[in-house]
Amino acid sequence: MVDSSSASVVVPRLAIGLVHYPIIDRQKDVVATNVTNFDIHDIARAATVYGVERYYVIHPQKEQLMFVDRILDHWRVGEGSKFNPYRKTALSNVLTAPSLEAAKADWGVDCFTVATHARPVPGTQQFSFPELHQTIRKPGAKPCFLIFGTGFGLTEEFMQSCDGVLESIKGAPPQDYRHLSVRSAVSICLDRVMGPW
Repeated sequence: MVDSSSASVVVPRLAIGLVHYPIIDRQKDVVATNVTNFDIHDIARAATVYGVERYYVIHPQKEQLMFVDRILDHWRVGEGSKFNPYRKTALSNVLTAPSLEAAKADWGVDCFTVATHARPVPGTQQFSFPELHQTIRKPGAKPCFLIFGTGFGLTEEFMQSCDGVLESIKGAPPQDYRHLSVRSAVSICLDRVMGPW
């Protein structure tokens, strides 16, 4: 745990990853999705608001990671850093990795992994939002790596390899519509897991 201020507010240690492979598409095929500019910027801003240590954009293709690095360079050291210093701050903890394993190795801490999904996943330990909120605040708690998918979600096999899956964000009844943009889902999850409630 990290003491984040002189008022001794304790911020749990959390990293997040936006995974682009292995992802399910509309036809339920396993694909790699493209990185989008909005996901880099908006998720970085939410991560900074809620004290996330690192935000990893995870993609197996070198060209996609180079695209992310060009955007980051523009806003961190290029003309963008002078034009919008707030964005430079938000993007300071964004990193790229070819896989979740590489991202975890880069973070370099003994952590547990929790995936997110719009529907329950069989064969996984389920965390409710209050349970994960409490778990990461226990004395001596391990840092958490919270994973978000793109497209139509992470594969079941990927999620079953994680230490747990976070409960779904539920839509209003009776429709229970569950197809948020990943940017919206990240913001809601971070507020519930990292917010000072």
